[in-house]
Amino acid sequence: MRIVLAEDSVLLREGLVGLLERIGHQVVAGAGTADELIAAAAEHGPDIVVTDVRMPPGFSDEGLRAALELRAKQPGLPVLVLSQYVQRTYAEDLLDSADGRGVGYLLKERIGHVEEFVDALARVAAGDTVVDPEVVRQLIRHRRDPLPRLTARELEVLALMAEGKSNASVAASLSVSEGTVSKHFGSILGKLDLSVDDTTNRRVLAVLAYLRG
Repeated sequence: MRIVLAEDSVLLREGLVGLLERIGHQVVAGAGTADELIAAAAEHGPDIVVTDVRMPPGFSDEGLRAALELRAKQPGLPVLVLSQYVQRTYAEDLLDSADGRGVGYLLKERIGHVEEFVDALARVAAGDTVVDPEVVRQLIRHRRDPLPRLTARELEVLALMAEGKSNASVAASLSVSEGTVSKHFGSILGKLDLSVDDTTNRRVLAVLAYLRG
């Protein structure tokens, strides 16, 4: 894939460039500011943008707002956001953009789990939605209604599903059968008054739509 990478820390940016190129991707541009990110994406037409949240000059949410601007201009552009924290308001806006397809929000600690990061990158580029479980937990904490109806196990399943995991992956994470996962998720949908088909990404989008509501 052709990637535009935005990260103000030169050391981290160069480390990510090395990692991405070792696994066969091409970083066509590196950006250190939000303005550079927007210009690089316009110039290179990448397959995916990977960006930090906090960037110069304010080191608050410039990278995330730039990602939103890019998605507004080109709704089909996949964007994977990396952050040291959860910027809840703009995270919700990002997940809402382009119906939530081809978007991811991961905490930077996930970069240390190379396989998880590489898998998330590929899934976002393919149009899936990938959300860090901590983001899911914070969205859950800001919901007031029927989440208390869910059992502790159902909340675990919900968080894993929102990461974009398949039934098989959720089952492996929880050491249960796929049938048990299906039963839990059916119960979740019923309690949350949701009805979606069985494709993983549509389930993710439905769950996130509820959590953001």
